[in-house]
Amino acid sequence: MKSNAPTNYACSICLGNQGIENEDTLLKQADLVFRDDLVSVWINSFWIKGNEGHVIIVPNEHFENIFDLTENIGHRIFEVSKLMSKAVKETYYCDGITLRQNNEPAGDQHAFHYHLHIFPRYNDDNFNQELTKKSYLSDPEKRIEYVNKLKKYLKEIND
Repeated sequence: MKSNAPTNYACSICLGNQGIENEDTLLKQADLVFRDDLVSVWINSFWIKGNEGHVIIVPNEHFENIFDLTENIGHRIFEVSKLMSKAVKETYYCDGITLRQNNEPAGDQHAFHYHLHIFPRYNDDNFNQELTKKSYLSDPEKRIEYVNKLKKYLKEIND
């Protein structure tokens, strides 16, 4: 399919996946929760008020959107999304989970590397109203708390 990324697009997610921290990416290596040979899970840099600490699952290889994604990567993203949804629910003590994935500019895609959001949801959290407002850039130090919770959960279920 035709790419919607601007000319000379520097993919911030690819940079993060490659371990690069610079002005072109907000991902910090300390934000990494999980990685295998196909996908990585990060605490997202931008948060929605009342639903802080959501994660994104990204393929390690660059795919712009769902239309470019290969079947095996898509399957792995689904498997990891189930694992991470359970991890978020158990460690954040939330009432539910919302998965969100945007494709192409008309679908509100802003980072042109496939990524699946997993948001913690709470009863009466105003998520849909807050989502329409501009999300805010989180403090990297606050993200560590969420990374540690999720890593601890993953370690405990694998021991």
